[in-house]
Amino acid sequence: MPELRPRRFDLIAFDWDGTLFDSTAIIVRSIQDAVRDVGGAVPSDEAAAWVIGMALEPALAHAAPDVPREHYPQLANRYRYHYLKRQDDVTLFAGVLPMLHALRARGHLLAVATGKSRRGLDQALQLVQLRGMFDGSRTADETAGKPHPLMLQELMAEFDVAPGRLLMIGDTTHDLEMARAAGCASVGVGYGAHDVAEFAALGPLCVVPSVAALHGWLQEHA
Repeated sequence: MPELRPRRFDLIAFDWDGTLFDSTAIIVRSIQDAVRDVGGAVPSDEAAAWVIGMALEPALAHAAPDVPREHYPQLANRYRYHYLKRQDDVTLFAGVLPMLHALRARGHLLAVATGKSRRGLDQALQLVQLRGMFDGSRTADETAGKPHPLMLQELMAEFDVAPGRLLMIGDTTHDLEMARAAGCASVGVGYGAHDVAEFAALGPLCVVPSVAALHGWLQEHA
């Protein structure tokens, strides 16, 4: 039986969209369709992807700067409409479930820190294979949107974990900035919404190109 290494991190927090769930393309299309519906200039794929992970209203405001503020509620409603039409097409990235099971077997606490709403995250967590998988979660509408560190600060307080014992994993600069602001380590994933060239300045321990590579890194270093 192989010898188990001591854990470096007690709590591992994951971003959701683009990190665990293959939802980047669907979110981009939904943002673009929502902006088109309210008469704004439709953002490019890159501009729409950049706001993934942020709280919904500031994300849409950034993606559609020409849409008047008084139209933000309509813009958000149209985004939800288009996303819900496509949500059945959203799936976990291949390899995510074995990775999560392996981390739990090793004794890590697992959490989610996401720009999704509480309602949206709870709906996603109803998937049979995810029930009971995560020990805690925070969403942008109940704390503060990324890159503000409140999500991670609240998770550390909940589980009595020091910053040096929490690892944040995400696919955007918002995730890595949040980890840095909270004094935590981070790992960037290169298969999500943001260009990995932007990650280096934010000091992640590693940037991985795939879920398989992430699983391997966590087995060796977490």
